[in-house]
Order: sequence, then C-alpha cells, then structure tokens
Amino acid sequence: MSVGFFFDLLGRSPEKVAITGRTRTATYGELLEAVEESTQSLRHAGVQRGSVVLLRGDFSPAGVTMLLALIRHGCICVPYTGASPVLIDDVLNIGEVEWIVTIAPDESVQVDKRPVVAGHAEYQQLRTLDSPGLVLFSSGSTGKSKGVVHDLSALLQKFRKPKHDLRTLAFLLFDHIGGLDTLFYCLSNASTLVVVGERTPEEVCRAIEEFKVEVLPTAPTFLNLLFLSGADQKYDLSSLKFITYGAEVMPQATLNRSREAFPNAVLLQKYGASEFGTMHSSSKSNDSLWMKIGGEGYAWRVVDGILQIKAKSAMIGYLNAPSPFTEDGWFITGDMVEVDGEYIRILGRKSDIINVGGLKVYPIEVEEEIRKLDNVADVVVFGKSNPLIGNIVAARVTLISPEPPAVFRPRLRTFLTARLDGYKVPSQIEITSDNQINSRFKRVRTDDTR
Repeated sequence: MSVGFFFDLLGRSPEKVAITGRTRTATYGELLEAVEESTQSLRHAGVQRGSVVLLRGDFSPAGVTMLLALIRHGCICVPYTGASPVLIDDVLNIGEVEWIVTIAPDESVQVDKRPVVAGHAEYQQLRTLDSPGLVLFSSGSTGKSKGVVHDLSALLQKFRKPKHDLRTLAFLLFDHIGGLDTLFYCLSNASTLVVVGERTPEEVCRAIEEFKVEVLPTAPTFLNLLFLSGADQKYDLSSLKFITYGAEVMPQATLNRSREAFPNAVLLQKYGASEFGTMHSSSKSNDSLWMKIGGEGYAWRVVDGILQIKAKSAMIGYLNAPSPFTEDGWFITGDMVEVDGEYIRILGRKSDIINVGGLKVYPIEVEEEIRKLDNVADVVVFGKSNPLIGNIVAARVTLISPEPPAVFRPRLRTFLTARLDGYKVPSQIEITSDNQINSRFKRVRTDDTR
C-alpha cells in the first residue's frame, strides 16, 4: 500500500483554506509547497527513510506541514504536544527516538539528532515494507505508557473515498488518535481545520462563532465544562451541524443537555482507540447512548461482555507490552458493553468496575445520580481497596458553591440512599477544587487496587 493517494487528494483544491484560526492561514496549495520544502530540509539534515522522529508541535500550518513531510519522507513519526499527560522521557526512551523536530510558537523549525539507534521489531517491519509509521502513547493512567505502532499506509486507507467538506475545530490533541483522525478527515475532504489557542470553553465558543465551525469533535467532560461555564450562552454557535463525542462514557444528563443546547446539531457518538483508529458510527438518536459501529475494514463482536474489534487498520503492535490480540486477530478493547441487535452501549472500562464484596458497581451509574443533586458541578467515582470487602466506592466531588463537608456529605448520602442500592453509595466522599480531568479531557480515576 502507498500513501501517494493521500497527497493527491490534498492537491485537488489548491485555493481552498486548509488551516486557519489562532495561527496564520494556509491554503492547500501553500501547504503542499511547504511540505515539499520541509521534505527537502529533512533530507538535508540527514534524516533518512525509516528514521524514528519525535515531532514536538501542535495543530498549526508548520506542525501539520512537518507531519505530512515526515509521512512523505517515509519516517516513523512520534507526535508529541508537550501538553500530553504522557511523560516526555517515556516517549523518548520507549520510542527509541532518533531525531527530534521542534516547532516553536513562531513556527520556526529545529532538527536535532539523538545518539540512539532504534531497533524495535515493529520498526524493522515498517522499514522492510518501506512504509511510513506512526507511534502514539497511552496516557499511562494505570501504569507505564504503552507505545502503539501503526503502519500509516494502512491507517490512511479509510480516507481514500472523499466524504463531506465540513469546517472542523481541532479540539482533540495532535498526539491523540482522535485528533489525527480529525486532521486526516479534513485534509482528505479539502475541508478547513480551525485551530484554537486554548481548549477552554471560552476560546472554543469564540472560534466556533468567528469561523462558523460546523463540526466540534469533543469529549463528554468538556461539554459538561462548557455548560457550567455558560460560554454557550455568550456566543452564536448556530453554525454547528455535528457534535461528535467519545473517549469516555457520556453521562445521559450531559447528552440531554447537549440536545437542548444544540437542537439543530447532530450528536454523534464516536468509537475508536489508539490501537485501531476511529470507526464509522451512528447514534440511535440525539438523546441515545446506543450506537452502531463498524464500516469498511472493521468488524466487532462481544465476548464475556467485552467488546472486541477486528480492523484492517489495526496497529502492528506495542513497543513495550504484550499483544492485546486474540489468536484469531481480534483486539480486546477492555470496554464492557450491552448489545441490542445492531446497537451497542458502552458501560465503562472493565478496569474501572468496582467490586464490592462480589457485587459490581459501574462508576458512571453512581456519577449520574450524584450529578442530579443541587450544587454539584462534577464528580469522579472510583474504587478504594478494603480488607473486608475488597473495595469500597469513593467519590471526589467538585461543588458549584462552597458548602461545609459536614453538611454536604450526609446530604449526598441521604439523596443517594433513596436512589441506589446500599453497596453503590460512596463510603468515602471527598470535596475537591482540583482539576479532575487530564489534557485529553478524560476523567482521572484514582484506584489504588491496580
């Protein structure tokens, strides 16, 4: 397989704007010219095909240009934003990074050689195939970050057939599978990617109004923050046609609020992972958590309640972890699901389920009820080890307004006792003002049983 088709798609509409927003604007013609220049500069610096190159940057004309140049030059690219929860030392060491390309805020480029020879078997496979590669790192929330290696020739195949030209916000991160999927979709459809400076409710809403954004790819946690901030009431967001969400389980209350706030937008649940990319999906309705997944090159099945995926775009493997594939090639996602005919509903990560004396507690179920109590801004539910029953349910709650713990805790327990089985009611309740999400807008669950 080749990636030549992808660059052919980029050349269809040279006059159209490819990237705009907080940085300078670049057309597709300008982007392709810059890609050629950057490819030549990589060669001049001594970067060879098959080299492992860390690209430190973000969505900007220079960042996107260099990413495309690395792909065209046949390198193994390791994107890194610096805002990622993954430690840079893990990326450099696990990834056996040979070169670092840094995109400065002024879009100047620096290329540095490291005294490293990358010898991972996955890299050797890419070099044998003469294919460009992509390395993504997990956030490491349950231990050491895992390096995921992709053959970009395979990962890009789903973009062969152009689809919809929609002005899209670059919300998900540059070193995240969702962010890269957004980028490749936009580029293959000659769409405009709108870049924001800060991924805050205020900045996002301002960009949507100013640039008439049609697609907002985001996470449930951010939508909750958006409504709490009131920014959706300050700006004209009527240009939005699609709000796509994923990365974590969507609370039903947040989905209902989104439907009310954006009555003219399609609310579309997405499903994907660093290990196989993002699949085609369709939600049952704007207020439903049930969705169909699949599409060309993807298949799914459920074994013992856990979703498994088979994909043509599946990773080559991990750099530093055992294979997560079954003997017949299915990726075990770790997501617990319910099935209703063609539809599935994500219940949560198997690793997040709290075992209380042999009884299972899904954190999202408890969080849903806690959010119904007045003065609750946000909550994260997790398990803590207990010598008698294995685990107890714990909750960290962020309040809208200050309230004495001695008042709030009994008020919450009384509220939940009428709505949940006793073993689901948190035994430990912490009131916090700390940020409970990481830079990828995923909830940070503390679980000392892992």
